Amino acid sequence: MKRLITTVLMLMVTMQLFAQSQDSAVVQTLEGSEKIYVVVVCVGIILLGLLFFLFSIERRLKKLEKKS
Repeated sequence: MKRLITTVLMLMVTMQLFAQSQDSAVVQTLEGSEKIYVVVVCVGIILLGLLFFLFSIERRLKKLEKKS
């Protein structure tokens, strides 16, 4: 029973957090000038570069493990 009450209280707290949908000034500025798309594209390119780098390192490590 104590677990159920705790779960319900936690859900109520999270519902209250979702009710506050005020955007910050930075988000409003970026959306207003459509620069948010540039930010999203830059973040995507950086993530793709990091993933490519990690997979290339993984392939190199597999080759080294096979040799030894």
